[in-house]
Amino acid sequence: MTGPELMRSTTILAEFSRNGGKVASITAKDKLRQQLGKDMNIAGGSINFSSEKADQCSKRENGIENVLELVGIPLPDMYSSELSLFVLEAGVRLLETEKPLIMYLSLTDYIQHKYAPGEPEADRYYRAMDAVFGRLHRLGAVVGLVADHGMRDKSNADGSPKVVWLQDALDREFGKGATRVICPITDYFVAHHGSLGSFVRVYCYRHATPEAVMRLARELPGIEAVHDKATAARMFDLPIDREGDVVVISDGSTCIGTTPSAHDLSALDGHALRTHGGLAESHVPFVLNYPLNETYARRAARRALRNFHIFDFAINGVAT
Repeated sequence: MTGPELMRSTTILAEFSRNGGKVASITAKDKLRQQLGKDMNIAGGSINFSSEKADQCSKRENGIENVLELVGIPLPDMYSSELSLFVLEAGVRLLETEKPLIMYLSLTDYIQHKYAPGEPEADRYYRAMDAVFGRLHRLGAVVGLVADHGMRDKSNADGSPKVVWLQDALDREFGKGATRVICPITDYFVAHHGSLGSFVRVYCYRHATPEAVMRLARELPGIEAVHDKATAARMFDLPIDREGDVVVISDGSTCIGTTPSAHDLSALDGHALRTHGGLAESHVPFVLNYPLNETYARRAARRALRNFHIFDFAINGVAT
């Protein structure tokens, strides 16, 4: 989603803001800012803005103005580590000046897409993040760190992207127009990944049945899992009315595209393609800066944690 119009639920932030809690949401990308701002009580003192458009903030829409002056950093480029570091620095300044009850800081994964662990730019970025996490801790915040996904290199031995061109394969088998492959990683930040990820949806028309598409997809090298609509919805907690007829997932070293002409990889600028979306990228860190209380320690030991559990554990689960 690139906006709030398809959201079917309110957010934790909105509910707190509508019930007397002052919340702050700062995102790197403005598309997420719009979604998190849905139903948020900005007039009641809550704050919601992005570093992408930090120079355009108003009290009416964002609950704050003059953000660049507050943070003391120029507007960052959308393809830079500074886009995320601006978010963290703004979070520190808001914690110092506005003291929100809950603050949500969302970063971009540009650095992780572009640089492998251990590369100097990646190390510099993580040192900078770690320093800000320490400042948030010293200011007394309960800090929860989690990711929406992992990241892996998806390249051949010669450095070229390792891609299954699924639409091309389906067109050869069933003819053009019999299927449509949708890459949900698509957004306007094309330099991250050229819309190549490890999870795609296939819609079937005419004689191309889901069963036939699944048989073909399972035979392709680099494909780890293929599911029909009902199975995918059940396994991954997806709304079935928005699911494709078939879900195709590649393995940890491969990604899936439609056809080469539909993916702009020029912005990779010589770097290896690093991307996400598959089962191999589903395990992420889950970090809190205080130990869990007894109730939540038992809960964590009893079941696998999901990344969205970070809200519950940070709000209710720590022994400060």
